[in-house]
Amino acid sequence: MPKNLNMFSLEGKTALVTGANTGLGQGICVAYAGAGANVIGVARRSCQETADKIAALGIEGQHFTEIIADLSDINAIQHVLAESAKAGRVDILVNNAGIIKRCDAADVSMEDWDSVINLNEKTVFFLSQAFAKNWIADNKGGKIINIASMLSYQGGIRVPSYTASKSAVMGITRALANEWAKYNINVNAIAPGYMATNNTQNLRSDEQRSDEILSRIPAGRWGTPEDIMGAAIFLASGASDYVNGFTLAVDGGWLAR
Repeated sequence: MPKNLNMFSLEGKTALVTGANTGLGQGICVAYAGAGANVIGVARRSCQETADKIAALGIEGQHFTEIIADLSDINAIQHVLAESAKAGRVDILVNNAGIIKRCDAADVSMEDWDSVINLNEKTVFFLSQAFAKNWIADNKGGKIINIASMLSYQGGIRVPSYTASKSAVMGITRALANEWAKYNINVNAIAPGYMATNNTQNLRSDEQRSDEILSRIPAGRWGTPEDIMGAAIFLASGASDYVNGFTLAVDGGWLAR
């Protein structure tokens, strides 16, 4: 690798990605493996497809470790910590796992509100805290990348709990960066635009709504997991060592409109 690109290498690093079995999480796992990292994928269901995509890269000595855990239960964090420790020190944490529940604000149940907030906000904070404690103790630093959203900036329609949680993700990213930058822990976020993933299947299936969305995206298309890869590598690598508390939009120009 040319010397000026070495700063983007993740060789010798281990990255843990939540929600790793599909969509953006899967894309980030593959990106990190391609950049040289060993990858730990956390999900409620099998990550075999992710493992197969990483194996197809044909990188000698590359390891993918699967941890099955339901992060909607805060108690799963200790399980993730214990299992990931078996694979060695985690250097990079990506808080990608999340859910969305669409409903008119007047009809949102407390149960649905709590389920979204618990996974998208509470787990993000406490999983970050758990790894940061280890990094502060060993004085070696680390990288945390949270997955925010266009709804970290906007109100949205029929997704009040999701909007609340993703607005909180942006705030948590800033707050943790303020406290942990001095320990060489970089906390940043990526705000994906409208991506062709499971979360947007209903929107993409609605021809009218899909056309409305596409008409506002200067790039003229839905994003893909591959579109996130460069930003994810940048924020996980040495190239971003002086980037703290920032949320990087990867949105095809949505916010510029």
